[in-house]
Amino acid sequence: MDRISNLPDELLVKILVFVPTKVAVSTSILSKRWKYLWMWLPKLDYSPRICSVSECHKLRRFLDRNLPLHRAPIIESFRLRVGCSCFKPANINMWISTAVSHCVRELEIVYESDPAQMLYEPDPAQSVVLPSNLYTCKSLVILKLDGRFLLDVNPNMVSLPTLKTLKLQGLRYLSDHTLPLLLSKCPVLEDLVLDLRVDDSPRYLIAIVPSLQSLSLSIRYDHRIDGFVLGAPALKYFKLMDYRQHYCLLENMPNLIEAYIDVDGPYMKNLIGPLTSVKRLSICSKAMLDEGFVFNQLEHLELCTCMEHSSNQLVRLLNASSNLKKLDISLMPGHLPQRMDGWNEPTTVPECLLSSLQTLNWSEYTREPQKRDIVVYVLKHALHLKTATIKSSAFGVPKSEMLKELEFSSRASAACQLMFE
Repeated sequence: MDRISNLPDELLVKILVFVPTKVAVSTSILSKRWKYLWMWLPKLDYSPRICSVSECHKLRRFLDRNLPLHRAPIIESFRLRVGCSCFKPANINMWISTAVSHCVRELEIVYESDPAQMLYEPDPAQSVVLPSNLYTCKSLVILKLDGRFLLDVNPNMVSLPTLKTLKLQGLRYLSDHTLPLLLSKCPVLEDLVLDLRVDDSPRYLIAIVPSLQSLSLSIRYDHRIDGFVLGAPALKYFKLMDYRQHYCLLENMPNLIEAYIDVDGPYMKNLIGPLTSVKRLSICSKAMLDEGFVFNQLEHLELCTCMEHSSNQLVRLLNASSNLKKLDISLMPGHLPQRMDGWNEPTTVPECLLSSLQTLNWSEYTREPQKRDIVVYVLKHALHLKTATIKSSAFGVPKSEMLKELEFSSRASAACQLMFE
């Protein structure tokens, strides 16, 4: 310890950065030299996985007492996760304001509902009103908020010139104009994650974000929104999870490379049109894909099999994707399997099977005739197929029997390896 204590303060602080914040704070008891050294930490993480009520009270008192005295001129990151009634909105408001006053660059706060109150309607009075200085923080690069926060933006008091990543989950919004206004004041925003899951979320969303490169939008079953219009000419990645039938319109997305679509609504035409230039597409939809769409650049397709019409959806996607190289058939996270409709062979062999498809992966494969017929069809017609991997979690059916049903089927590609896991 003596050798370490002889090191300069700057080097000791750099060492403390690599240990959990709680451990770094505990070094204050080592000697007078160490008593306040942790207060120069540029990274603070108060995210206990398990926190009893007494520990929560200790953490609240600790932050109230020590955070205003923190000595680091710049806080590179401040993370906090709380979910107990002993944490009041006023406490969290003050801690955020203090972090902003230290030129915080990354701010991540999770304010969960008190488990004792989860059976009741959320009380708006228990939402954290974000401090006004947060909306004008010139150092902020990453902002992630999850839980009971109220977004209230003054048009004349908002400017986030360096914000590149914004993640808002389960927040309340003062009005339908709050979120679009905030987005319009983030000139270099690149990564946006929105999770709308409470009634105080906006009823409609119109957002034009020229700098945006990645967008993830989740609309839960219990959220009533009329629809959304999005414009992002620089967008490269788009993820949409919409479990109600909402109107959607995507505009001006010429640079889109990858899309993840999990929707229940009927507005596939408005949605799919701007996605035809993607190279990778993951899709699960109740609505059938309209004929006529062409995915000339699509190389990797992931199709969810939880819908009865999945086999017909597959045919349309294969016909529309002449350059497809990789086909993954699986279940999206949280989806339950459904029995597929019967497999109807295409009247003509899809171009991708004749010219480009190299890899087939099928997860959650079960011994259903229609599924077997799809695999047999691909093996029979895919001239350039290199590997076909079948993964099954079915009970009661030996995998060897499933494999025998497939391994003796004809293969268009002599180089194809059939693997069963």
